[in-house]
Amino acid sequence: MSDDSLPKSYSRLLQRYPEFSKALSNLGETVRQQGPLDDKHAQLIQLAAAASVRSEGAVHSHARRALESGASEEEIRHTLLLLTSTIGFPSVAAGLSWVEDIFD
Repeated sequence: MSDDSLPKSYSRLLQRYPEFSKALSNLGETVRQQGPLDDKHAQLIQLAAAASVRSEGAVHSHARRALESGASEEEIRHTLLLLTSTIGFPSVAAGLSWVEDIFD
């Protein structure tokens, strides 16, 4: 992902704290390597978690990464729809609107 696609506040944080940025990146890579899930499914799980805490930026990020990992738009939408009985319709509707930002 290029720096141009990152939110400015996030880019500033990473530039201001390069050691933190490196540790964050290493943590993400390390936990992805610890199990049998492929990157697509890992991104879909992280997308669901992001929607659950109503983090628009994280939903954007993981939707983008899921697409890059081979997920279809329909798989991404289905991931969010599956959350309805867990996090409620309003949160799911918000997540769906945020992923549409990425699809547009």
